[in-house]
Parts: sequence; structure tokens; C-alpha cells
Amino acid sequence: MNILVTGGAGYVGSILIPDLIKEKHHVKCLDKFFFGKESLSAISSDKLELIEDDIRLFNSNLLTDVDVVIDLASLSNDPSAELNQNLTMNINHKGRSRVAKLSKQMGVKKYILASTASIYGFQQDIVNEESDVNPLTTYSKASYLAEQDIIPLNDDDFCSVALRFGTIYGLSSRMRFDLVVNTMTHNLFSKGKIVINGDGKQSRPLIHVNDVSKAYRQVINSDKKIIGGQIFNVGSDSENFQMSDLASEIISAIPGKYEIIHEGTNDHRSYQVSFEKIKNKINFLPEYTIRDGAQQVFNALQSGSIEHTDKTITLKWYKHLLESGNLKII
Repeated sequence: MNILVTGGAGYVGSILIPDLIKEKHHVKCLDKFFFGKESLSAISSDKLELIEDDIRLFNSNLLTDVDVVIDLASLSNDPSAELNQNLTMNINHKGRSRVAKLSKQMGVKKYILASTASIYGFQQDIVNEESDVNPLTTYSKASYLAEQDIIPLNDDDFCSVALRFGTIYGLSSRMRFDLVVNTMTHNLFSKGKIVINGDGKQSRPLIHVNDVSKAYRQVINSDKKIIGGQIFNVGSDSENFQMSDLASEIISAIPGKYEIIHEGTNDHRSYQVSFEKIKNKINFLPEYTIRDGAQQVFNALQSGSIEHTDKTITLKWYKHLLESGNLKII
């Protein structure tokens, strides 16, 4: 198939695009390349086309002959989204809504939105796709608004679907150390300890970046009658963790003696998520565990194949781009 991946040079896209090419798809990667193109530089293939453009501005002709759009483009994570709320809404809500509507107009058959389980915000009970949402941040509010625009576009000729991912972790060629498992693992490597906000009882669902790629690829190949117009939580029931338990799990995966430190106040987000729907509907089951991810990242740090830089902390890099005038508001 011909597949357009927006934001394809990011943390997820840098894993997903090579997987799509291995499966013989032709991929167009549309990205502003705020973090560079290096994460895709190892791909020497006539099946990959890099397009430097903005989801708010690109010419709709780019969608000619595209079969599937995977819309990853966004200003990522809660702290970064608060840097400029208008910019976040312009990109994460209006920009992605534009991509979906243009996709439908141009005859694309399937559009997949990268949404987030952070839409659930704070919840006492285990939530599923039918539960009330409680978006607490600009990032999660923008994702929820995008869902509301995009899901109703589904019809007999156009399949729209939204995937609400847990917090992603694991090794990527566009590495991020501002995601909780990766952060904790780096803290073990660099400081010999993990620091947790507050009492550590706040809960979060988690999923390995390779399993995120697997989910997209399964959805691409799933029957429209099953997935069309649907929202799916993506992850595993076994990977809902309280932060203290998550820290202990990571420590158990890495040889050595480490400690857990509690500081500051609790994060205001806490939610546990059910993943029964995606398991039952398309038989999606993650293959990787927290231990796998922590070991991968720790070993890569030890070997020097990855390192902690400003580019691996999204908030720091966006601040740099804003100060230099390279992240603009429209």
C-alpha cells in the first residue's frame, strides 16, 4: 500500500516506518523535522519519501494515490503542550482534523489518529472506551477534540479510527528520555536511583514502542467493518502500573543495587485502562514488557549507542526552537 505517515521522523515513526517498509509498503513521511532526519537515515530504500512540510499547510495533492494515513504529527507530551496552548491546539487539534478531512476528500481509504490515554485524566475506576473522559491538559484536550472531529467522518467509503495509547517506552533511533520508563532507566544508569513524584500511587498504562508499531500495522490490515468509526485503547491490562511498582519493576530488571526516592507532590494524572476491546476485536496483544524495555534502554546507554541530550527531552528542545524562532504559530 501507499501510506502517508505524518510526524514520521519522531519517536514512534522512527520505529514504525522501517517496519512498514519491511512489509513492502511505500511510505511518504511528512514532517517538519524539528528533531532532524537522522532517525530515518539508515533506511536506504526507494520505498521511503521524505517530505518537509506542515500538516496545517501541505497541498492536498500529496494525498493522491495514498491508501492509508497514519497521523502521528503533534506537539508531544503534556509539559511541551503547555508552552504555547494556541500552537498546540492549532497543530494537535485543527491540524490533524485538517489531515483527516483532506484524506477523505482525496479518496484515502483509511485514516488512523494517534490519540492518547491521557484523555482519561484522573479516574478512580478502571476505564474503557465507553467511560467518561477527563482531559486535564492542553495536550489531552487537543487529542479529544481531534477525536470528536475525526471519528464522525467514518462512512462506507472512508474508515476513520482513533488509537488511545498508554505511555510509550523503549528504544528508538529518535530517542526520548522524557517518558517515564525511559526516564527511570536513565536515572538508574546516571544516578543509581529513581526519583518519584509524591507517594507513587498514581497509575498509568504503558506500552512498548515496538508494540505501538505492531498495533498500527494490525489496524492497517483490519476489516473496516470491525474498526471503522471506533476508538481503541492500545496496551495490555498487565501493564497498568502505579509509579512505585513501576520503579520496582525496572530495578528488578537491571543488575545492581538501586534506591527509590520520593520527592515533591503527586502528579495529578492517574488512570487505569482496560484493553479488552482491541484484544477482542482484532486480537491485538503486546509482545514486550517493562523489563524488556528497561533492559534495552540500559544496555544501549551502557554501550554508548544512545545518549541523553537536549534533543531527547521534548520540552527542552521545543523551548530551544521557540527561542530561535523555528517553531512558529499560525
